[in-house]
Amino acid sequence: MKTVETENEGLKRAYKLTIPAKDIDARVEGEVKRIAPTVRMPGFRPGKVPPNLIRKMHGEALMRDALNTAVQDCVQKLLNEKKLRPAMQPEVELDEKYETGGDAEVHVRLETLPEVPAPKIDGLKLERLTVEADEKALEEQLKQLASSQTRFEDSKKGHKAANGDQVTIDFVGKVDGVAFDGGTGTDMPVVLGSGQLIPGFEDQLVGIKAGDEKQINVTFPEDYPSENLKGAAATFDISAKAVKVAGETKLDDDFAKQLGLNDIDQLKGLLRDQQQQELNGLTRTHMKRRLLDQLAADHDFDVPPSMVEAEYQNIMAQLRHEASHEADPEAALKEIEGDAEEYRGIAVRRVRLGLLLSEIGGANNIDVTQQEMNRLIGQAAAQYQPKDREAFVRYIQQNAMAAAQLRAPLYEDKVVDFLFSKAEISERSVKRAELEADLESEEMHVHGPGCGHDHHDEVKPKKAAAKKPAAKKEAAPAKTEKAPAKKEAAPAKAEAKKPAAKKEAAPAKAEKAPAKAEKAPAKKAPPKKK
Repeated sequence: MKTVETENEGLKRAYKLTIPAKDIDARVEGEVKRIAPTVRMPGFRPGKVPPNLIRKMHGEALMRDALNTAVQDCVQKLLNEKKLRPAMQPEVELDEKYETGGDAEVHVRLETLPEVPAPKIDGLKLERLTVEADEKALEEQLKQLASSQTRFEDSKKGHKAANGDQVTIDFVGKVDGVAFDGGTGTDMPVVLGSGQLIPGFEDQLVGIKAGDEKQINVTFPEDYPSENLKGAAATFDISAKAVKVAGETKLDDDFAKQLGLNDIDQLKGLLRDQQQQELNGLTRTHMKRRLLDQLAADHDFDVPPSMVEAEYQNIMAQLRHEASHEADPEAALKEIEGDAEEYRGIAVRRVRLGLLLSEIGGANNIDVTQQEMNRLIGQAAAQYQPKDREAFVRYIQQNAMAAAQLRAPLYEDKVVDFLFSKAEISERSVKRAELEADLESEEMHVHGPGCGHDHHDEVKPKKAAAKKPAAKKEAAPAKTEKAPAKKEAAPAKAEAKKPAAKKEAAPAKAEKAPAKAEKAPAKKAPPKKK
């Protein structure tokens, strides 16, 4: 293989590789010998088909495979010899003038990971804001829990249903007088005013009595998930089977036993633990943001533009998705686009912090163990239907990028915990409202750690109606771990008529990740809100 460097500017590199025809032909010969014992042809005993006939039968496929593996091996050899650490998958392209039987010229373009300066982790100073559990908040939680466990009792005869009452109905939904799939059900309990069903449905049940029959008119929302019902006018024939009113829920031992607990004290203890976990989470988030602030302030180095662009596109995709659910999506989108450069700055910071944390982790032998990885895979697989879980596990095992994305949040947390152990930490007791206000105020700046795995770290736009700039949280470290240099090079691209190398973004037998399981409705019910 002959190698010529054609570009060397900043983090960008480009090379022209020349693979001699004899090397490609030698690979073809090797493949012929490998498959010869298995080739069957009329007139020849098994394994006795002459090599020239095998070439004639399978020559095109053998040449394509030989070229593919030759390109992959040469690109990998280039990375090893030049000690290149690609920031992203290298671009590999077979010269358009290539003809079968001749030398193959391959163009390789990539961006390398920068040399990250030795991280400055000595002298870190952090403040841990602690919050004591709030008994008033605990009582409020108990009340909310009680309201969610409302027990309904039979109403007096002739009682007209009001908001807060539960109406049990049979129903038949029709569009243009014809019943539609999923629009029929029996013994469906509906709590009026809960907003469980599409707009207008529950409102028209107010005033109904047990035994009444009624036809109501509704219009499905334009964003309703069923294509045939989007924006459709429909009628529902309703038969009220029963009307019940909410009974008083007492916060006593009997209430706790309904939840499978021993007594009310055990329930309060569980809620206290839950509250403390929430407070600990807020405290950790605050410390983590302050830690990343210090790291960002103390380190400045070039980052690969391709990684920045990928992170920027992720941020914008997230923001556009959020904007699509605003009251005025167009206004929200316009506001986001107006702040595009600020979001690009967030992307730069995320990538830089990601590389920095990766460097710190590598220098201090921090890694995710196989046992921890197996636990992560198991937790993720549990989100899928049982029949799809095995396929998901295979997908993760065969797709290095998917595995890295699954591993990244835990890896980052372990690096952060290591840095916490190195820092000088002081403590200060504050009220929960003060801690939450401090975190909320930071949303207008570039805060929040990352890999996008914690909801409080997501970059979110403000409501479209707001006149201030969209909220921007701190650049979360990009999903960069210790192994970018070990990525295999992408095979060559070529025109369809050329014997191009096959793509290798994932192992040949890698499966697509199965769709996550959706919750199946317990029974047929009137169409619910999206």
